[in-house]
Amino acid sequence: MTNGSHQANDTGHGDFERRDIGISPVLYFLVALAFFGVIIHFLVAGLYRVLEKQSDAQQAPVSPLITNAPKDTRHLNADYRDYLKQNFPSPQLEVDERGQLDSIRLNEEQTLSTYDWIDQKAGTVRIPIDRAMDLIAQRGFPVRTQGVAETQPAGKPGIKGTKK
Repeated sequence: MTNGSHQANDTGHGDFERRDIGISPVLYFLVALAFFGVIIHFLVAGLYRVLEKQSDAQQAPVSPLITNAPKDTRHLNADYRDYLKQNFPSPQLEVDERGQLDSIRLNEEQTLSTYDWIDQKAGTVRIPIDRAMDLIAQRGFPVRTQGVAETQPAGKPGIKGTKK
């Protein structure tokens, strides 16, 4: 047994802290945190500037045959895109990902929403999706009738007629 005394409330649980935290230490901490955050920001920005200058100094010189080489190759201007398309073999780098993706999506939208021949000799056409859905809603899905399935040769089920 211990002879040390400790305070406990009537329920047998430990007591609570009797004084509140002071506001001034919290404010001092927040001011110091903001101050050091600003200092670290400027240190990191300065470090990046030094590293970028060092990287620019170590870059190999551009060929003297290229007259209009861009300084920043992360963003290509239109003249440089034309230069790449004319002078580099396939496959080439994507120089305009958004533009290429937009043209692909517009082509898909054009294909899905217009009429066109798939095979003119066979009489096969492509119709817009909305029109195809309307036709299926009006005519219904083609179904196999029980009598037709029995008269067909084995392995070749037939579709005869549509449900109305």
